[in-house]
Amino acid sequence: MAARSPLAEPTMIIAEVGQAHDGSLGMAHGFIDAIACAGADAVKFQTHIAVAESTLDEPWRVKFGMQDRTRYDYWRRMEFTEDQWLGLKKHADEVGLRFFCSPFCIEAVELLERVGVSAWKIASGEVGNTVMLERLMKTDLPVLLSSGMSSLEELDAAVALAREHRVPLTVLQCTSAYPCPLEKVGLNLIPFFRERYQCPAGLSDHSGTPFPALAAMARGADVIEVHVTFDRRMFGPDVASSITLDELALLTQARGAFARMDAHPVDKDSEAQSLLAMRTTFGKSLAPVRALEAGTVIEHGMLVPKKPSSGIPPDAINQVIGRRLLRDITPERLLRWEDLDG
Repeated sequence: MAARSPLAEPTMIIAEVGQAHDGSLGMAHGFIDAIACAGADAVKFQTHIAVAESTLDEPWRVKFGMQDRTRYDYWRRMEFTEDQWLGLKKHADEVGLRFFCSPFCIEAVELLERVGVSAWKIASGEVGNTVMLERLMKTDLPVLLSSGMSSLEELDAAVALAREHRVPLTVLQCTSAYPCPLEKVGLNLIPFFRERYQCPAGLSDHSGTPFPALAAMARGADVIEVHVTFDRRMFGPDVASSITLDELALLTQARGAFARMDAHPVDKDSEAQSLLAMRTTFGKSLAPVRALEAGTVIEHGMLVPKKPSSGIPPDAINQVIGRRLLRDITPERLLRWEDLDG
């Protein structure tokens, strides 16, 4: 089994803002504060430079509004200046978040290298962009590789490139559907990637629910990435694929709970010993179903199990049948060994 990622504590939770800021710098800063408050480990943005990565021929993935005439126009509206990116990075540092970005061109790599990201997230559509991968891997920063649109052959090539440059690598299972149906999340591929590439593995989720991330953490995922939104009524192409900030907080709380449970395995015999007092209270002993006089020979049907378990245990019934009572007994009290003849 490959070692867990140095990014994991024990499961690293990355909150993906993506384009949820809708081009608003203030909104982007607001997400940083909210993500830190929710307890995530890292904030992730996407860095788009329209002139370097797109053309007017690019089609819409989802035509979600009338503000932008073309997809190219949308990318331009999503751009921040280098000074603005530096401000976002500084803000993330101040609130204790690691600052990740997905670049979509070499110019974005160079800009983010100056800004100072903590790791690169390779979007699934860029796995085959060897020119860009070669450039960013020369930075020696950790790489999180998303598998969404890639064949195994393409992933193998990207992993081999990372190995060649000896950069820390994590492979994320991702299904490029927005939102992703639960039956297509592919949790089975997390251990598959971990074994195939002998590296940490995790989940980049687009289901719009917290369930896949919870399930992946419970199965030992090293890294979880989820898109976030302030509210599901917000505007934008990724809202349906995002979880709310309250749901993000649930993930961070669950992460701590899972780690606490995993860190304290229970020994069943020791547990049973520690519960002896409770077993006495909740367990049962033999008691008469009705008043019985001294001299009565105990027969089947005369005794029933009743609380507590401080008397004769029910599994000793065969040691009681056929014995004679030495004194009167009533159903309000347990039968005792001293109530019976030799």
